[in-house]
Amino acid sequence: MIHNTRHFRVAILDMYDGFENEGMRCIRKIITSFGEKEAVPVEYTIFDVRQKLKIPGMDFDAYISTGGPGNPSPVGEAWEKKYFSFLDQLFQYNQKRQNRVKKHLFLICHSFQMACIHWQLARVSKRRKTSFGTFPVHKTSTGRKDPLLTGLADPFWIVDSRDFQVTQPDQFMFDDMGAKLLCLEKIRPHVPLERAVMAIRFSNEIVGTQFHPEADAEGMLRYFLREDKKTAIVAAHGETKYNDMIAHLNDPDKILLTESVILPAFLKNALDKSFTPAYA
Repeated sequence: MIHNTRHFRVAILDMYDGFENEGMRCIRKIITSFGEKEAVPVEYTIFDVRQKLKIPGMDFDAYISTGGPGNPSPVGEAWEKKYFSFLDQLFQYNQKRQNRVKKHLFLICHSFQMACIHWQLARVSKRRKTSFGTFPVHKTSTGRKDPLLTGLADPFWIVDSRDFQVTQPDQFMFDDMGAKLLCLEKIRPHVPLERAVMAIRFSNEIVGTQFHPEADAEGMLRYFLREDKKTAIVAAHGETKYNDMIAHLNDPDKILLTESVILPAFLKNALDKSFTPAYA
């Protein structure tokens, strides 16, 4: 598709609350690489939601809301109200027929959990223990047809890092919103627990994952090979988990593939829907 020469504008909603993280580096890298691959000028702006109460307006083409620390259940803080207002504003903007160019939003982990709570789509609760590492995720029948995931196998591999989980999807609320369940947690026959919801298409333009699609296999490998990180992971999760994770990060069909497919597919869809052809 031929694109105008104007910039493709991406808003990054920083939900990290000032905590050190690898996610922002990964997101910036994916956006920059996407612009180079598509040969389109891309600019991104970072909004510090939790510390500075910064929220973007409706003048961006795409929005990525990051993961972050802590309990996603709201306690009434000012930033939470502003964030939920943003979710509703963007959803309602897309509902209006006169707004022909829609706004595209991707929700990651903490942001995904908050959206599930806000739109009352499922239960969000604390896990018995942290889910940390690389895992297979299974597509639903709807997920197998979703354009975001068509470039991935079933199951496909993801990076997970969370203390909370989304479970018990409410089919009535899903139907009312027009949301679709795309992925579920790995199948564990020996564990008598409900499988967590791992991805939802909230609407045609809003999609999210409970896992980290931005996770950069190369950067993570470098990070986890540091002696201090290896020691901490082995102490918390065991040597087998650590060795499996290193192997999965080196495998081109696992995390490298997921990183190269999901967010770039989201950005490509937003780009194609946001720009009119130069000859139009």
